[in-house]
Amino acid sequence: MTLQSRIWKGATLAVALSLAIGCHNKKPLPNPGGGLDNAPATTQPAPTATLTADPLAIDIGQSLVLNWRTTNATSVVIDGIGPVPVNGTQTVSPSNSTNFHLVAKGDGGSSEANVRVTVRVPVAPSSVDETNASKDDMGGDIPFHQNVQDVFFDYDSFDLRPDAQTAALKAARYLAAHPAIKVLIGGYCDDRGSAEYNITLGENRANAARTALISAGVPASRIRVVSYGKERQFCSEENETCWQENRRAQFNIDR
Repeated sequence: MTLQSRIWKGATLAVALSLAIGCHNKKPLPNPGGGLDNAPATTQPAPTATLTADPLAIDIGQSLVLNWRTTNATSVVIDGIGPVPVNGTQTVSPSNSTNFHLVAKGDGGSSEANVRVTVRVPVAPSSVDETNASKDDMGGDIPFHQNVQDVFFDYDSFDLRPDAQTAALKAARYLAAHPAIKVLIGGYCDDRGSAEYNITLGENRANAARTALISAGVPASRIRVVSYGKERQFCSEENETCWQENRRAQFNIDR
């Protein structure tokens, strides 16, 4: 074999060896998605929503309380009312029978809830005219506050505690025995948080107490609510004992 032939043979073997090594060291292409194959996609939980009305039937001119609760929602809208907090209550006075429709939306999708409210034609007055009831039927401020006691709430909450439910039952029995009394419920908050937030929280607390009285048998037409937020403090010290005094729904005779 000539020298030139040996040189060409050596070059050919070198090229073949290089190609073989390159094929064995070739790395797999990355997953276009940047992750593991068949990795499960992360999903957000879908919102849930409930909507109730108390009471479900009223006479024209009367009011009721809408109460809604959602989970996993970032925005909530009620037809005819507009955007509302993700949880809350609101007093409304529809002029005719209405289907309230709620839509809750979140990162995981949307959910809907409905409640039907019936508005009745006014009933005929009863044989007993409450406007002519004796002064004894009105009771007095002292026995009223002994039997219709204020209820208190936990921090940043308008859910009634068990002690408040018991107080509402006692109050309903007293009010049933004094049908001429109408009640004004004021919602109060401690001084933490903005004025706007606490006005809404105070209204929710007053409405929660109102709902408890109605559930215990007191007619809705005898109850009115107002929110004072954090503007009227029962105690001005900065401690938990004082803050608890300010987180309340207060009952008064509505004269």
